[in-house]
Amino acid sequence: MHILRLIPYFIKVSFQEEAAYRANFFISLFTSVLNLATGVLGIMILFGQIDSIHGWNEASTMALLGIYLMVTALRGLFIGPGLDALAGMDGEIWAGKFDFVLLRPLNTQALVSLRKWRLFSLFDLLLGLGVFILALAKMQTVLSAWQIFSFVIALFSGLVILYAILLIFSALVFWSPGVLFTWVFDGLFQMARYPMGMYPGWLRLVLTWIIPVGMITTIPAEALTGSLEPVMLVASLLLAAALFAAGTALFQIGLRRYSSASS
Repeated sequence: MHILRLIPYFIKVSFQEEAAYRANFFISLFTSVLNLATGVLGIMILFGQIDSIHGWNEASTMALLGIYLMVTALRGLFIGPGLDALAGMDGEIWAGKFDFVLLRPLNTQALVSLRKWRLFSLFDLLLGLGVFILALAKMQTVLSAWQIFSFVIALFSGLVILYAILLIFSALVFWSPGVLFTWVFDGLFQMARYPMGMYPGWLRLVLTWIIPVGMITTIPAEALTGSLEPVMLVASLLLAAALFAAGTALFQIGLRRYSSASS
């Protein structure tokens, strides 16, 4: 709980670091708008030719895109920056800067996960929220209490799954410090912007249970539309708990393997 009281200070320091490079704001703005435009235009072009694909219409697919954009923004806001700082040739482990992280009297995993914030991602979050609200308006349905509840639970579960996967990939840097393993996940995560039902059966299986990007976006969207089976909601919670435990265990093993730069 002590580290939660430090989050405002982490945010303040992160803002000061980002404000030193103002050009980054305009680059991030352009990238965000481009990412939004390509996603929305892709859906509009697709559903300009057909009415639905495997039960997904334009409004529900747009809602899924909004969820994808919001989850991506939350990753960029506080989940990704601290973990990404570990890896690469300029990363903390390769350069020996990780020693200073270990010296702090805080839980190392929590500190690594919450110490860096990319506030430019708040704009991405607003864009994603805008797409999501627009999609809800296009659906023209009144959400039931169960739909809202299952959506919140599924979205929380998806965020935990996302964090756990990134933690697992980030923990691998203790074995190979110069490689940013999360790049492997980034390519697959792009596929989460579309419903899993649109993919072939074998790929749907991979993206749901092996590298479960579908659990992060499709399951919350199905909860919103009322098509989610309760067993899948329970499965997403169990998978989130299992991956979080696996990620924490692997990170702790990596910490014990780490050799201090000063040793």
